[in-house]
Amino acid sequence: MEAILITVGILVLLYILMYNSLISRKNMIDNMFASIDALLQQRYDMIPNLVSIAREYMKYEQSILKEIVNLRNRAIDSKNFDEKVDIENRLNKLLSSIIVNVENYPQLKANQNFLQLQEALKDIEDRISAARRAYNQATTDYNNAVEMFPTNLIASMFNFHKKRVFEVTEDIRSNIEIKNMFKE
Repeated sequence: MEAILITVGILVLLYILMYNSLISRKNMIDNMFASIDALLQQRYDMIPNLVSIAREYMKYEQSILKEIVNLRNRAIDSKNFDEKVDIENRLNKLLSSIIVNVENYPQLKANQNFLQLQEALKDIEDRISAARRAYNQATTDYNNAVEMFPTNLIASMFNFHKKRVFEVTEDIRSNIEIKNMFKE
């Protein structure tokens, strides 16, 4: 009888440890996404300045500037992870096209405020990239726990589901990254 109680106690302890491990991993993902969100918010705060400075010089790219502002506002309002990723991908593409077009505007390229903004944007892009890598690693660890035995049993009992990693679409991969555009 004592052996049965010890065995049951060990099983209950293992069950609790695996459940707590899943909760810890899920919370880590939520925390890391919040960090990415904070960095994205910093970038969103820079966008009006970028658009304001660029608007003075870039007469032919007004529709792109307007779309950047629109996407920025949608990204700020979005609470859905998948929607936010899609908006971010479109926003990155448009920001890339603006930065590439700076070459056509020597006065803008020489503007001190624009140069400072470029440097700040490069810095925030580097930080976002690092945060995305950390988020994706935590998500992969969590997804492994959700799918691997024996934690998959507990995950299915408590409705833990795989989470989506922060992916970049093929379209964005094929475009120039913003951080590479600022290298002189």
